[in-house]
Amino acid sequence: MRLKVEFTTEPFALDGFPEHAKAARRAMDLAGLAVDVGPFGTSAEGSATDALAAITRLLQDSLASGATRISLQVSTLGEDGLPIADREEDSQ
Repeated sequence: MRLKVEFTTEPFALDGFPEHAKAARRAMDLAGLAVDVGPFGTSAEGSATDALAAITRLLQDSLASGATRISLQVSTLGEDGLPIADREEDSQ
């Protein structure tokens, strides 16, 4: 099974990346997940085993680095790479 992890850490900083955001990104990189950084959050994809381990590290390291809130969403991915919940046949 593959998972997509989407997350943001707070507090936000407009003048750079705070340490808690760097720690969150590092957790995904160390797990070998494919990371995509966007303007409102970051997403990463990989095997369930790697993603779940990365989530644990993300939470621990981000909180230890000053995060006051972490928003996290996890979706299962189908063979087509799309979240299973978004598949067309599921909406009919």
